[in-house]
Amino acid sequence: MAEVKYLPVVEEFFSLQGEGYHTGSAAYFVRLAGCNIECCWCDSKHSWDESIYPLVEIDEVIIRARLIGAKSVVVTGGEPLAWDLSYMCEGFDIMRIKTFLETSGVYDVTCKWGWICLSPKKHMPPVDSIYNLACELKVVIGSAADFAWAEQCRERVTDDCKLFLQPEWSRAKIIIPEIVEYVKRNPAWRVSVQAHKYIHIP
Repeated sequence: MAEVKYLPVVEEFFSLQGEGYHTGSAAYFVRLAGCNIECCWCDSKHSWDESIYPLVEIDEVIIRARLIGAKSVVVTGGEPLAWDLSYMCEGFDIMRIKTFLETSGVYDVTCKWGWICLSPKKHMPPVDSIYNLACELKVVIGSAADFAWAEQCRERVTDDCKLFLQPEWSRAKIIIPEIVEYVKRNPAWRVSVQAHKYIHIP
């Protein structure tokens, strides 16, 4: 199989991680286009259609991340695993830039990542193989019914996987009290909030 050296890139920027285990840590973000999962609450719907974004040379992306001084890169989407990211991962590894993946897990992982955050969706569940690879499980909670889905996913990840419940942004004021009470009863979980939206950074 030929190496994928060009990918549809929606945006690149240097910022802080805003969710989950690494909240507050500096990282270079690469958002790839293309997603057929189409969550109704997605805040990146503009990234779904890959045909409207130009193909960008991956070597150039890696150079930009290195020149800006990034020590880690977060590859997100869209759904990044829709693409073969082996060449990208290898390039960042060569530059000693740690690789973080944000994924719904609906496709197989094609390369080795420094950190995998699995954010599974009920209407399109992850492939079986990714549960054992997940370093972090982050389940978006929009209603009380989502807690059961979170527990189903928790049963499938490894014992050392970090567990997070994150309120769906548009329902945060309603659902946060329920999440807080749930975590108090189930302390293996932590709460993740979209901190970047509160402090107004990308």
